[in-house]
Amino acid sequence: MNGLSLRRFWRLMAVGLRTHVLHLSRSGVELVMAVFTPLVFATLAVYLFRAGDSPDRLLQASVGAGLMGVWSAVLFGSGGAIQEQRWMGTLETLVSAPTRLSLVLIPITFATALVGVYSMVATILWGVLLFGVPFTPAAPLLFVPALLVCVVALGMMGLLMAATFVLLRNANALANALDSPVWMLSGMLVSTATLPAWTHPITWALPTSWGARAVQAATSGGPVLWPSAIALGLGVLYVVLALVALVWVERRARGAGTLALT
Repeated sequence: MNGLSLRRFWRLMAVGLRTHVLHLSRSGVELVMAVFTPLVFATLAVYLFRAGDSPDRLLQASVGAGLMGVWSAVLFGSGGAIQEQRWMGTLETLVSAPTRLSLVLIPITFATALVGVYSMVATILWGVLLFGVPFTPAAPLLFVPALLVCVVALGMMGLLMAATFVLLRNANALANALDSPVWMLSGMLVSTATLPAWTHPITWALPTSWGARAVQAATSGGPVLWPSAIALGLGVLYVVLALVALVWVERRARGAGTLALT
């Protein structure tokens, strides 16, 4: 990526971030949910781990709750951005515009992932201040890099979700259906080893599971680098699939003159 395209990417990121924040600010309900849902996740996680007589895993519970919040932000942010364009009647124009649709969706999905980092910071602080959970990660120098890798992997997966939402009239229904299953299959809160064996191939195919594994390893101990590398590799694969889907959508829009999405 040359200097010009890199600057353009960061400008698009800034636009996507501003657009997502404005979208949240226009909807009081969504703004309240974005602020308080991670704290609810963290509270439930801490109480569940305490009830299970696992006080040594409270930090892991807080981090897992933060990852759940990041995923929800990416998922509902991507779906919400597409759904808002559909409600305004501008989705077909956006798809058929000269600017590639991927250049519109990439900054939005990564911006929602960055906004989701608030979930991680909030849940850790919530655990420290309210429940006295000490923030003592096993690999403090690798915790932030592992978290950034996880956020990038989530953003890559979010791009594929956004590409899927373009073809669906009710993207919110798909977002609601994917929220809890993905964070459960990714082992964000509870290890995937506790799940039935038939679910393991699904977890291996999710970049979210490897990103979560890297963050949890930095928190409680274990290898961090190789799950981070796998998360990024799978994320790149998801981006390729998303770009293929978006190219097909754009060709259909230009060929038929309509997607009948408005």
